[in-house]
Amino acid sequence: MRMRRTFWSATALFLLAISFQSKARAADNAAEILERQTQELMDAVTYGKADVWDRYMDANAIYTDESGSIITKAQMVKDVKPLAAGVSGNIKVTEFKAVVQGSTAVTTHLDDEHENYHGHELHCQYRTTDTWIKTPQGWRLLGGQVLAVRTDPPAIQLTSQQMDEYVGRYALTPEIIYEIRKKDPALEGHQTGRQPESIRAEVADMLFVPGKPRYRKVFLRGPDGHITGFAERREAWDLIWKRLP
Repeated sequence: MRMRRTFWSATALFLLAISFQSKARAADNAAEILERQTQELMDAVTYGKADVWDRYMDANAIYTDESGSIITKAQMVKDVKPLAAGVSGNIKVTEFKAVVQGSTAVTTHLDDEHENYHGHELHCQYRTTDTWIKTPQGWRLLGGQVLAVRTDPPAIQLTSQQMDEYVGRYALTPEIIYEIRKKDPALEGHQTGRQPESIRAEVADMLFVPGKPRYRKVFLRGPDGHITGFAERREAWDLIWKRLP
């Protein structure tokens, strides 16, 4: 009896292992299919193949583009058109990852776009998260959200005299102070309770911290031309810091 129980236990473990391996292979296969279909969708944007989006997008899909607009399948299919004359490029899907749970999958990928706009080279990247469902017709895109990947703007070199204008202490509240000081060859900022950070200039009176491309420090001047503070701009919203005497 003991040998029989051992045999059935070993058999059960063997079958369980096969089941796990089968599910893992199915998930791997689904990930490969989804990556291929995702690249097809990106190619379709480049070459204006609306039929690809019509085929892979679920009828009830909701898609949010990089501008925050919500797009239905009908709108997406309508908007996919060939690039205008003088414009060319391609979009390569990279860093693709997929989590597959039965008939549902969530993917994330980096869409690396290179565009030639009337002889000028442009390079943009987008982080996209998609939700797919498996249907009798295959995997179909149910939802997607696109985020533009931000990078630091080109910096200009300020003169020593220009940097002197920004040096000083600025208050958001009596307890929260931001001090700007010179640290050759640029500027350094230090907020209360935080580590000092390098500051660079995008243009005169608009500074930024490398690695924080969402934010800008837009300097404000009074009628006499002297700096009175700066607006810390986050997207389209400002926090106003007032210059201390």
